[in-house]
Amino acid sequence: MAKKIKTIIKINIAAGAATPAPPVGTALGPHGLPIMEFVKAFNDKTADQKGTIVPAVITVFEDRTFSFIVKKSPIAEMIKKALGKEKGSGKPGTESAGTLSRAQAEEIAKNKMEDLNTDEVSQAVKIVEGVARSMGVKVQ
Repeated sequence: MAKKIKTIIKINIAAGAATPAPPVGTALGPHGLPIMEFVKAFNDKTADQKGTIVPAVITVFEDRTFSFIVKKSPIAEMIKKALGKEKGSGKPGTESAGTLSRAQAEEIAKNKMEDLNTDEVSQAVKIVEGVARSMGVKVQ
């Protein structure tokens, strides 16, 4: 018999650097989960991606056990990494935060493909371009 799911929690955490402090503790605490157990498992699973923010989807079962999957970094994080910037433009549209080449946009799209709702690279690139535009990053 399958376990009954109590809730599903989605949080973005720095890969390989989760701690019991917020946001992890505040997200898991109310559900009575063993926080340190999650932190250890998450850090082991994401140790190779250190320095990036990754979304985790945690499924909490009624018997206080859990399972989780780690998704790819958000597109905005990938764009910042490609440009070597800390953040996007404070005023997208008026201030530019840099320029992303078409090849870089395609590479980000291919990396993020499994989390996007399309199977076509050309459509995935449009999604990446949209995120870039909202950050004040030009794509050429």
